[in-house]
Amino acid sequence: MSGLNLEGFNLSDRDLDFVIGEAAPQFKSKERLKQLIRDDSDFRKALIGDEKVFRKVMSDEDIFLKISPNLFFEILLRRTLKELGKASHTVERVAGEQIPVFDAKAVVSLLTKEEILDYLTDMLASFTRTENYVIPVRVRRGVWRKIRFSDMDVDALSRLCEVTDEEQRLSLYKRIAVCVSSF
Repeated sequence: MSGLNLEGFNLSDRDLDFVIGEAAPQFKSKERLKQLIRDDSDFRKALIGDEKVFRKVMSDEDIFLKISPNLFFEILLRRTLKELGKASHTVERVAGEQIPVFDAKAVVSLLTKEEILDYLTDMLASFTRTENYVIPVRVRRGVWRKIRFSDMDVDALSRLCEVTDEEQRLSLYKRIAVCVSSF
């Protein structure tokens, strides 16, 4: 078993049932398989990266009703990693032209870092839903105002950082970075 911290890789029982149902439907002890997926990162990678799991995700029109966005994007990123491992280059499209870029090994090296793959999975999944919030902020004693923000609104997130304790700002800064990088 790998010493990798899988905290960010938690999948729901529904996600695990999907993976097991596609990758190992003949296995009798589903609960044991679920525990192995949770405990062993190599086993997890093998099942989530299984060809049958990928084919089901690509062929099922209702897949988003069956699995979480996190599982969906993890499956796609693991497939990308597998395919890039066999490639010598990637293709960039610039002004209608296709230009080969010989960076496949560098991309593979990056994606093999589980924390990077986890971050990309979370980032991509975060765009499937937008959260809106209203929080009260104390202006002065006895005077409060409400700050409304969306987790896709960089300006609102920046204002929220101004009134948030320093130790809690990192997640807001990450979200701002994700929003900015999507432009």
